[in-house]
Amino acid sequence: MNDPAAEEPTEAEAPVCPRHPDRVAYVRCQRCGRPACPECQRPAAVGVQCVDCVRESKRTAPRVRTVFGGSADSATVNGRPVVTLTIIAVCAVSWLLQLLTSGAWTEALWFWPWGGLIEPWRFLTASFLHSTSPLHILFNMYALWITGQFLEPLLGRMRFGVLCLLSAVGGSVAVLLLAGDPATSDAWVTPVVGASGMVFGLFGAMLPVMRRLGRSMGQVLVLLAINGAIGFFVPNISWQAHLGGLVTGALVAAAFAYAPKERRAAVAWVVPLVGIALLAGLAVLRYSSLGML
Repeated sequence: MNDPAAEEPTEAEAPVCPRHPDRVAYVRCQRCGRPACPECQRPAAVGVQCVDCVRESKRTAPRVRTVFGGSADSATVNGRPVVTLTIIAVCAVSWLLQLLTSGAWTEALWFWPWGGLIEPWRFLTASFLHSTSPLHILFNMYALWITGQFLEPLLGRMRFGVLCLLSAVGGSVAVLLLAGDPATSDAWVTPVVGASGMVFGLFGAMLPVMRRLGRSMGQVLVLLAINGAIGFFVPNISWQAHLGGLVTGALVAAAFAYAPKERRAAVAWVVPLVGIALLAGLAVLRYSSLGML
């Protein structure tokens, strides 16, 4: 006669989780059949799967993209606007350096038309500086966060980064183009700082993006009108940089938004090259027309 106690499985025979051998696991993955402890279980359409199978399925799954070329995965609530957060962090660190160096950091990077002629990198670096007033940087970073977390997942990180950088340079180029006569205009010797050109580039980008998505642009237009008016009625604000960033951002976003699907990858590389060439060409023409080159 068989002993019932002898037929019961011992602790050594109990299934254990491959990732945690010290844990008994009677629940098995629906995909690979291996035991999975509660920590390694992930809910599936039927039953559960182990973390290894979930990771493998994500790796092999085809990547779905938005109509603008961005990854649909990054457009979910779990997606992080990495470029947006990076720009905010750079601006915050730069602002602290402005305060700690008593203006030396600011003077090394700010833009003014005469300075851009000798040190052209100032066309870009001025966008990462702000006035010492916290309101200036707080307003720009808030606007950057609001627009960035919407646009970056749709466009993709590379396209969004190109949009930000070209808009920043476009704002400085507009300051140069609209500076007037260097012999009589104070604009040639007035330093300009702030990410406003970049922010207005994102505002401008909202127009073709919203139109491409078939959404109402009423709120965007109101936002543009209010912020655009501030530049004309509040002193010490460069409306020229706002205008340059707005136009540049709208054109760059339109190129991305209406690129044919089969040429979307090529357009992503062509736009920054053409954008840099056009902005540099405009600056060179402006300086040359005044006999400075």
